[in-house]
Formats: sequence, C-alpha cells, structure tokens
Amino acid sequence: MLSTGELERYKRQILLFGEDGQERLKKATIFIAGAGGLGSPISLYLAAAGVGRLIIVDNDDVDLTNLNRQILHGDSSVGERKTDSAARRLRDLNADIEIVPIDRWMDEESIGELILGADGIVDAMDNFPTRYLLNKAAHKEEIPFFHGGIRGFYGQATTVVPGKTACFACIFPHTPPEEVIPVVGVTAGFIGMVQANEVIKYLLGTGELLTNRLLLWDGMRSEVDTIPIDKNPDCPVCGGEADS
Repeated sequence: MLSTGELERYKRQILLFGEDGQERLKKATIFIAGAGGLGSPISLYLAAAGVGRLIIVDNDDVDLTNLNRQILHGDSSVGERKTDSAARRLRDLNADIEIVPIDRWMDEESIGELILGADGIVDAMDNFPTRYLLNKAAHKEEIPFFHGGIRGFYGQATTVVPGKTACFACIFPHTPPEEVIPVVGVTAGFIGMVQANEVIKYLLGTGELLTNRLLLWDGMRSEVDTIPIDKNPDCPVCGGEADS
C-alpha cells in the first residue's frame, strides 16, 4: 500500500497510471550496472518515479574527469567510491525507496548473485565485454535487459526481452576496438532517460517498448531514428530462440 506521503509525492504520475501502477513501481527491483554517465540519469529518474529497490553496482572512484556527465556526483565526491556517492544522492532524492549500493567487480562468478531478485537489468556501462556478460545473464535468468550506449553527440538504446526478442549479441555480434570514448553530458542524459522510460513502461505494462528496434540519437542534428532488428539464428547466447 502507498503511504500518505507517497500518494502526495507521486500525485502527478498517479494521474497517468493510477495507484495500482505506482504500487507496481514500488514493488519492483531494478539492477543498474554502472553509476556513471548513463547510470546517473537512469537511477535519478527511476528513484524519482518511485521504483522501490535500486541495486547499483560499480567498482570505481569518482574522478574530476567524470563530472561533465556523471551528474550523480559533484566536486565534493571526487575521490569517493561511486557507489557511496550515488547512494547518498539517491537517498536524499527519495527516502521512501531502498538503495542497494554494491562496490564490486562484475564477472562470470559474481553476476548471478548480483542480479538475484531483479525485475530488470539496465546496461549503464562503457565497455562491450561487460555488456555481453549482462546480456548472457539476462537471457539465462529470463530478465529484461535495457541497453544504452553513447559516443560524442550520438547514442543508441534498445530493450531485450529474453525468449521474445533479439538479444544484445544478435545486434552486436562483434566487440568493437577498445577506446577512450569521447562524450558530452547531454548525450548521456538523453539516452539514460530513454532507458529509464523503457524500464517504467515495462514495469507498468504500458506503451510500446524498443524491442526488436534500435533507437539512434543524432545530437548534432537533433534527430531520432529507429531501425528494425532481426534475431540471429546462429546467436551464441539466445540461439535465435526469440519470436519475431
């Protein structure tokens, strides 16, 4: 049940999807991989919306070079563990939800334990090996996977529902060369909000998800396109099990 304070806090969105919808958000657990450029807007907007439990995993310190895009953190957080800084900011934003910060490296051994109980896995990473790891774990545990990626003024996002859609490895079968990714903060903000929006729609069971579609953001032209995605029958993760 929603408290009196929660009914007041979420009044404007309860007008959209009712108390039942707000209770769905309250009961949900979302796993966010990364507390950086994408993880910042994702976690802030999911916390503000009242998603009841956010698990945030990162294994890094806040650096001055992060602050052009990682809006969870500020000058006073430099040198602090990102999970500590993120938890403090999110608890200040919404004391009614549970924040679970985990300062730990994600690998084959730890990922199963880390995502335990999650209703969704959000990719807020900046490297493909970890994304492949998350996609594989999402498929194994049949948990929706919300991908986002950014580079400069450009970004992309898609939603994967295991067993029903093409998976991340279907879309990106090869790892691109490793690089230091240039990025402007507004790109992370835009794509992160798209991902948060996808999570909220999924939890509410409303709207049309970015399944079997890849959203492409061109910040230089202020244009958004979506392109269709096909499952790969030879995919090493899902084996093309997804329905068209």
